[in-house]
Amino acid sequence: MTGTSWAAGLLSYLVQLSWACAGARMQVKKYLLKCLHRLQKGPGYTYKELLVWYCNNTNTHGPKRIICEGPKKKAMWFVLTLLFAALVCWQWGVFIRTYLNWEVSVSLSIGFKTMDFPAVTVCNASPFRYSKVKHLLKDLDELMDAVLERILSPESSHANATNALNFTIWSHTPLVLINEQNPHHPVVLDLFGDNHNGSASRRACSTQGCKVAMKLCSLNGTVCTFQNFTSVTRAATEWYLLQATNIFSQVPSHELVEMGYPAEQLILACLFGAEPCSYRNFTSIFHPDYGNCYIFNWGMTEKALPSANPGAEFGLKLILDIGQEDYVPFLTSTAGARLMLHEQRSYPFIKDEGIYAMSGTETSIGVLVDKLERKGQPYSQCTVNGSDVPVRNLYSNYTTTYSIQACIRSCFQDQMIHNCSCAHYLYPLPPGEKYCNNQEFPDWAYCYSELRMSVAQRETCIGMCTESCNDTQYKMTISMADWPSESSEDWIFHILSQERDQSPNITLSREGIVKLNIYFQEFNYRTIEESAANNVRLGIPDTSALPCHPFTLHPEGGESPRPNRGIRKIVWLLSNLGGQFGFWMGGSVLCLIEFAEIIIDFVWITIVKLVAFSRSLRQRRAQARYDGPPPTVAELVEAHTNFGFQSDVASHGPDTAAYPSEQTLPIPGTPPPNYDSLRLQPLDVVESDSEGDAI
Repeated sequence: MTGTSWAAGLLSYLVQLSWACAGARMQVKKYLLKCLHRLQKGPGYTYKELLVWYCNNTNTHGPKRIICEGPKKKAMWFVLTLLFAALVCWQWGVFIRTYLNWEVSVSLSIGFKTMDFPAVTVCNASPFRYSKVKHLLKDLDELMDAVLERILSPESSHANATNALNFTIWSHTPLVLINEQNPHHPVVLDLFGDNHNGSASRRACSTQGCKVAMKLCSLNGTVCTFQNFTSVTRAATEWYLLQATNIFSQVPSHELVEMGYPAEQLILACLFGAEPCSYRNFTSIFHPDYGNCYIFNWGMTEKALPSANPGAEFGLKLILDIGQEDYVPFLTSTAGARLMLHEQRSYPFIKDEGIYAMSGTETSIGVLVDKLERKGQPYSQCTVNGSDVPVRNLYSNYTTTYSIQACIRSCFQDQMIHNCSCAHYLYPLPPGEKYCNNQEFPDWAYCYSELRMSVAQRETCIGMCTESCNDTQYKMTISMADWPSESSEDWIFHILSQERDQSPNITLSREGIVKLNIYFQEFNYRTIEESAANNVRLGIPDTSALPCHPFTLHPEGGESPRPNRGIRKIVWLLSNLGGQFGFWMGGSVLCLIEFAEIIIDFVWITIVKLVAFSRSLRQRRAQARYDGPPPTVAELVEAHTNFGFQSDVASHGPDTAAYPSEQTLPIPGTPPPNYDSLRLQPLDVVESDSEGDAI
């Protein structure tokens, strides 16, 4: 019983469900038929009637005058309406194009607040102490002395001196003289060609003046190029640097650090504001161009130090000893200290952005701060933290922020590895790669030279790297004076020598002493901010224009654009579009809705006409097989029962071609009653207010 009841209930439920689905289908069918009736009926106007109705009822001023005025004024108002409508369309195009161009304007605001002291990086101009690297550079220095002697004294014979040289280095990238007395057939002269003709050629070259070039070859010398120099000094420096790079790239990094200048030898005295400091307050990093560099207030592990007040008394004071007497003679031709001011947690690209401080002087550096705020997408391609840049950041090991310099150098190192199969010594080494050297990669110098001169490589890296959206720049005002003075030189050097070397004798000299004084000139800072060029002010006050506005910070750090700027940009567009429409046409948004309504009515009328045209076309095609009107039912019956029957009007008979003589004529069915009430009417005359009547 239980199973029978359950089956009966299920059957009842299915029956009710089927009735519900059938009812829903009927409702949908009724709705579609009603929509079809409305569509076939259309708005009830012809094109002319619709235009007249629009001109009489629109709130736009021009079309009304076209209907109401006399013939002459109608023409005048028609021309004016078309002209102003064209002006509105033109102005709208201009504003929309400006909106889509995403142009920016730059605003400058000045603020005042206590600021963090910048990170200060100091390096020695010489990356290594010559006493520590002399054994590595012995063969290279001897070869360099011989090269300079050959260039400066081509008449002398150097056969005995040449025998003691190690030409292994020279064979990879030699220096040559190019005699261009005949531009079509230049002569390449080897500096170490000791035959009679070679000496005579070098003497002629020195008399006439030849170019010094560095010969770079690959594929066992089958493909060569020459890098020309206008100065022997520049040629010798570049050649020596290239060979030294080959040597230092094979030395472990911890040994390179030991060969550089230690912090306790470089930094003699330190004072920040009224607080004493020492070399222990500096963070050490190794820079391939300048050896050991030391960063004060980097903020990597400790909080950044604020500056109490502006002025020289509240800045950083340093006394450095660059140890100029221990410089590498051919590697470094500049004496002094290299320093750079930068943001906390940012890598110091001191070779490109640093400045020199001359020995024997006190260099005072007054600092002003500029904050740059660039707008991101879609206004520019700037990035906040570099996560959207398709270049692996090789400087991420320093846990620093993104910079375009880091991106470009990382991109070049990737290109170097891809094209030359090795990494360059002056850039960070990716995991699993090796630095270039002559033993393992004999063609690396040629490949590096070609890559460095490649315009396509530079464009590729510039296209992949983008600038940072938020940046801080330190503008420096530099002044110098001799330090120490002649009257105070003796006692100052005695004290500094005693403090560092615990020696009663003077171990320092004016040629090695550098004094630095770095401070904020004032606490005023400038904010250079990009904003949308087509911006308007809303009722909410825009704090970005205030002298001391609070910055909105991203989680990654840096400042973000205000959230209401996008709204202000849209309001700018709408207000300008509406202003132009109201000024030239005297219209509003409602007028645009009216215009949209008449466009829809035009479309409806067109659809109804197309449907009627297609229906009439089908009817004409259906009647095309008759020469005249179709036969009546009586004529068809008579023709079926009496084969000799002929119609009074030939055109009223059936088409003889449709019924061949061999084929029996079709038997007609029961003719329908000739009632007018049963005539089929088109759907557009069916009109009912109820859904049931519509069916």
